[in-house]
Amino acid sequence: MSDAELARRRAVVYGCAGPTLGAEERAFFRAARPLGFILFGRNCRAPAQVRRLVDALRDAVEDADAPILIDQEGGRVQRLGPPHWRRRPPARLFGDLARADAAGAAAARLAARLIAADLACLGITVNCAPVLDLPVAGSHGVIGDRAFAADGATVAALGRAFCTGLLEGGVLPVIKHIPGHGRARVDSHRELPRVGEPVAALASDFAPFAALNDMPLAMTAHVLYQALDAANPATLSAAVIARTVRGRIGFDGVLVSDDISMNALSGTVPRRAARALAAGCDVVLHGNGDMAEMTSIAEAVGTLAGPSAARWRAAAARRRTPRDFDAEAAERSLRSLTRARIAQAHGP
Repeated sequence: MSDAELARRRAVVYGCAGPTLGAEERAFFRAARPLGFILFGRNCRAPAQVRRLVDALRDAVEDADAPILIDQEGGRVQRLGPPHWRRRPPARLFGDLARADAAGAAAARLAARLIAADLACLGITVNCAPVLDLPVAGSHGVIGDRAFAADGATVAALGRAFCTGLLEGGVLPVIKHIPGHGRARVDSHRELPRVGEPVAALASDFAPFAALNDMPLAMTAHVLYQALDAANPATLSAAVIARTVRGRIGFDGVLVSDDISMNALSGTVPRRAARALAAGCDVVLHGNGDMAEMTSIAEAVGTLAGPSAARWRAAAARRRTPRDFDAEAAERSLRSLTRARIAQAHGP
């Protein structure tokens, strides 16, 4: 994407309603010119269909390189699944494997490389993974086995391995949910989690993100940390983003909001979008495909500019053409590494 084209793009990533792009959506996206798009299960039925949709989305904004995002973590969160795409194990399996022997990082890297191969075939260039959150006792199950482990060193090691696998496959990773969702006792899709622990206790949550602060993109947590900002969740908090995300953690890549249509956030959707950008997010994400909401957001957010544009250019430059890759050999290697752990987990 040229600098001139980037200057015309709004700082928003949109979803679309279904498996094909409707005429109204196409016209809206052409006028609104979002930075990119995100796909969900409702958009993904078969490989040829997904490729046509990806091409249509890019054609709508007249940009063959427009970023296409997806959540393809493995386990409970994967938008591409059987019968057309292989089901991948949850992150926790790699953490369990890492505790048993040294194969956890190798398996995580292989799984991510295979995921990247699936995505690249469809033209999808950004994967909203891995999860670097550290779940604690009593936290809500919304993270659960999406997390590699409950200790920061293991999460950092496996998170880096997973990111490496994606980058090797030509797909940009998005570390999430910065600065940490693991202490949330409610589901942020439904209501706002409030975390009351002091900053000293939160330091362990920050550690995996600090260890991977060189990654190109990160996604915010819709979580209110009372010790950091008693009034605003991280996505909407200038204090949390400046002092913790950019400061203490040291992340200087593209900061993408978690979905602003989630119920953790209050106020109108365009107000949420404007507040997230004002707080320091570079890009807002809106995934439900609701045309009225998307239209209102387009009226509330500006184009990608200044440091945000520079961060996006740096992130996009991290995407490389993959080397030749034997997917079937990688599948065999991954099965060999994980077979014993899967059998142990599921029994005879």
